[in-house]
Amino acid sequence: MRVIRTAAAQLGPIQKAEGRDSVVARMIALMDEAKSQDADLIVYPELALTTFFPRWYHADRAEADPWFEREMPGPATAPLFARARQHGMAMSFGYAELTPEGRHFNTSILVDRGGAIVGKYRKVHLPGHDEFDPERTHQHLEKRYFEPGDLGFPVWRMLGGILGMCICNDRRWPETYRVMGLQGVEMVVLGFNTPSVNSQRNAEGIEERLFHHRLSVQAGAYQNATWVVAVAKAGSEDGHHLTGGTLIVDPNGKIVAELPGEADGVIVAACDLDETRFGKETIFDFARHRRPEHYGRITAQTGVVLPE
Repeated sequence: MRVIRTAAAQLGPIQKAEGRDSVVARMIALMDEAKSQDADLIVYPELALTTFFPRWYHADRAEADPWFEREMPGPATAPLFARARQHGMAMSFGYAELTPEGRHFNTSILVDRGGAIVGKYRKVHLPGHDEFDPERTHQHLEKRYFEPGDLGFPVWRMLGGILGMCICNDRRWPETYRVMGLQGVEMVVLGFNTPSVNSQRNAEGIEERLFHHRLSVQAGAYQNATWVVAVAKAGSEDGHHLTGGTLIVDPNGKIVAELPGEADGVIVAACDLDETRFGKETIFDFARHRRPEHYGRITAQTGVVLPE
């Protein structure tokens, strides 16, 4: 058995006025709770340090820069890294990254038990739009404030297994999991901030949003024989509601733990990475069963090409 006791640490809402020090204190409290349950790894949400700021439109793009981190760890996040080292606990969390070259990414990191950053991922599938849209019930301006990720979907050897990351909308795209699956991924960790109402389809409420969330994560886990740990930031942020749905899914696509409610909270599951072997050696034995000569269209085009 290769067991990682994995904590999914949901954050409740972060209001626009809440400072990073307050948020980090909440994250540390969740880490302490995870430690009391003997967790080896704790996973936090996308944009864990701030409110979901892409809902706010700035005519001057640079006015959003205060939401971004210029270094990691920085002064505000150093206590989180220190507590992780104290507990000997690995962690993953998401944040807005501003590089020294002035580039902007929606980023997540993997940090080992010693507090060293061993992996970085930048969100590839950015949803939403890049200009103010008066037809929407609320704005979703990730394409305005972030560049598409430029690191691909790497995986890392860590905690005795092979781990990968993705972020929020990435979980809806099968290519996300398959690229990591082709590198033998055994656990995918991801954070999300998902509005409870579709800004372009009001009738699609929270139950349908949660259905699609679970469907995407469970399918990705099953079709690549991997654990998936999906962690929400949830609740009402300055009147804008985000879904919960923090859960851990096994390599058979079954939900083994799900956190109720929308407040700060932790669920812990013993994730045996050896449970990935059966699927990887049978129905999803890629070496025996994949036929990439027929998959060229997947990478050759983006939009739909209709038959003549």
